[in-house]
Amino acid sequence: MDAIYRYQRFFYDATRKYYLLGRDRLLAELAPPPGGRVLEIACGTGRNLILAARRYPDARYYGFDISNAMLDTARAAIARNGLCDRVSVAAGDATEFTGDGLFGVSSFDRVVISYAVSMIPPWRTALQRAADALTPGGRLHIVDFGEQERLPRWFRGALRAWLAKFSVEPRAALEPELAALAARLGLQLRCAHLYRGYATYAVLEKPRAPISGRSAT
Repeated sequence: MDAIYRYQRFFYDATRKYYLLGRDRLLAELAPPPGGRVLEIACGTGRNLILAARRYPDARYYGFDISNAMLDTARAAIARNGLCDRVSVAAGDATEFTGDGLFGVSSFDRVVISYAVSMIPPWRTALQRAADALTPGGRLHIVDFGEQERLPRWFRGALRAWLAKFSVEPRAALEPELAALAARLGLQLRCAHLYRGYATYAVLEKPRAPISGRSAT
């Protein structure tokens, strides 16, 4: 990843805004609770963390990435925006992280994976780890490339060939895998196909813990 992003990180955000669609919808629906904790898996340049911290100033933000080059850019951007007291980033692997190990935080009210499932070879393991990191009542928000089912065939072919140059592979089995994960863990799932199937946006919600200790009256 450092080899890929050593130079791309300097213009990453300026170019990706044109084709990483759906990220702003994800941020608009994030709505962490006051005092809540938000984790972004594969946080890259810190773009989403910074925008979320501005939009929801009462929450605390954490992010990790496997690329130290991207983290250098993220730390500089966080400092430039005066957010070092509310946004923390660290080096980590999406398939084997723990919140305690990275940040001393056991679980999170919101977990975000934005256009990273398509870049993680053992992506099913990453989804499981992300769901495991949720607090009761917490939500996992995912946006990534969809199947482009309502777009022209030539466009789908050209997009996939171009993405492959950057080791990006849209996951055709993403929705079935999320449905299986939801059923296995007792989570609620909703999915939306954005921009004629260009992107898939999904939210997994963990039920709140039942209130115990109440006696009948």
